[in-house]
Amino acid sequence: MSEKLTRKLTTILAADAAGFSQAMGADEVGTFAELNAAKDIFGKLITHHGGRIANTAGDGFIADFPSTVEATQCAIEAQRELGTRDGSLKFRIGVHLGDVIVDGDDLIGEGVNLAARLQSMAEPGGVLISQQVYDQVHSKLTIGFEYLGEKRPRNLAEDVAVYRIAMSKPGFSFHSKTKSAVPPREPARQEGDVSSAPSSLPLPQSVLFAALVAGALVLINLVTGGSIWAHWPILGVATITGLRCAPQIIPPQISAIIPPQTVVLVAALALINIFSWGGYPWALWPIGALVIVGLGRKILSQPE
Repeated sequence: MSEKLTRKLTTILAADAAGFSQAMGADEVGTFAELNAAKDIFGKLITHHGGRIANTAGDGFIADFPSTVEATQCAIEAQRELGTRDGSLKFRIGVHLGDVIVDGDDLIGEGVNLAARLQSMAEPGGVLISQQVYDQVHSKLTIGFEYLGEKRPRNLAEDVAVYRIAMSKPGFSFHSKTKSAVPPREPARQEGDVSSAPSSLPLPQSVLFAALVAGALVLINLVTGGSIWAHWPILGVATITGLRCAPQIIPPQISAIIPPQTVVLVAALALINIFSWGGYPWALWPIGALVIVGLGRKILSQPE
């Protein structure tokens, strides 16, 4: 009779040094020292967030966490701390919540494979998470997410929804949200249905502040009488706020095609053209250039 497999549901964090072989070829001693320093940082943060290192292999490792939120925080804090250090060694990180097989201290199975594939698709210094992780953390962490669409990881049979954590989002914070009620359940996604992808976090405070400023400007314009002028400063405030919060306010099915900041700039140019209408749609030229550049950046940023 075969031995019964031991399984568990856990959050897997996969990390790997990008371009490690080339770096070793250029400076073996220095790169090895950088790798050990990075492993010390990861080890400290993994322990701090209640996880453990399960599998190790050369310049990469697999860790698992009982909490998806803690695993995501660990990934972000590790990238931020590594980013402050001198050195050329950068890490890619993937995080996935899934069922795995426990083999002593090691973890194996499809859940581990998917975390490793997400890691390989991430940019150096970046973090990619699966749909399962996003569902658990998007309402609990005040961070930005960018929906990258359905991707087919290498050697896997099905497409998976992939999210990038916005590491450079202004006002980045790790504080959990305090909610007394359970967040509303999102509708189930159908396979290949990008339009049903869940939205990001609720609108940030900067958007609400911009709305208050716009309302105040409208009231001032009405009270002072005369010509209508409030639309110009309102457009400026809206554009600045939109650029800061683009990953959260632009629908994921649009940002999967064109960078969200490009969408904001296109809208701003179109409104400027309308406000200053002189019979010629001059905004079509800069808008066309922005769209071409944005599409080009998206295509070049796709993993090979």
